[in-house]
Amino acid sequence: MPVKTDNYVYRMGTAPNTRAAVSQKNKIYGYSVGANGFQQLGAVSEFGFDESRTIDPYRGVGFGDQVAELVPGVTEPMTLTVNKTLLYTANLYQLFGYKGGIDGLVRSLRHHRWPFDIKQELVFSELASKDPVGLVGAKSAGVQPSGAGFLTPVQCLLTFYEGCWMNSYNASFTSDAAIVAENSSVTVTDVIDGLSQYGEFIDTGLSPTVGTAGKGYSIRFAGGAQPTVFPS
Repeated sequence: MPVKTDNYVYRMGTAPNTRAAVSQKNKIYGYSVGANGFQQLGAVSEFGFDESRTIDPYRGVGFGDQVAELVPGVTEPMTLTVNKTLLYTANLYQLFGYKGGIDGLVRSLRHHRWPFDIKQELVFSELASKDPVGLVGAKSAGVQPSGAGFLTPVQCLLTFYEGCWMNSYNASFTSDAAIVAENSSVTVTDVIDGLSQYGEFIDTGLSPTVGTAGKGYSIRFAGGAQPTVFPS
């Protein structure tokens, strides 16, 4: 059964408007069981992401203790942390689309047969949304209007986590605490903004061949084609 979002548990409250990002404006969505499209996950107490890759140095014999270049290795799959309060009729399995809890037989990670997607919206405060300087080029950076139906639509930064699998899940019922927390870790296949074209020629910034001379790239790779000045 789809999670009902019209009760007080999912009632939307106010969030402060600051130039610093605050956790109250971070929204997480998943394909809940029986839902038509993405549905916001309620009672989430923690959402985080972690990613890493190895950077290997190479050197030349006879040139002393000098690094010639650092070469990035392959990136390890991103890992998400999603923790929430356990609800009787809505656990994490159900919110991610698996037929667990009151919806079906799924009780273990080994019952999961298909991956799922997660959408993250970091909703900008009204201060940031009305800043004409801060939103230059926002359309090409995965920033879209949010809050349809409201009098003052604001902007949000979209991130899609594709092909996710839960790699750990635990919950603990203790005698000295009433609230039961579900703690999970999720491994992600790919991360995109949902709007742009990704590939070899993605504009990541810092290119020595694109943009204003002397801004945003290492002088080590300027190759003499650009003035060798440090970024201001």
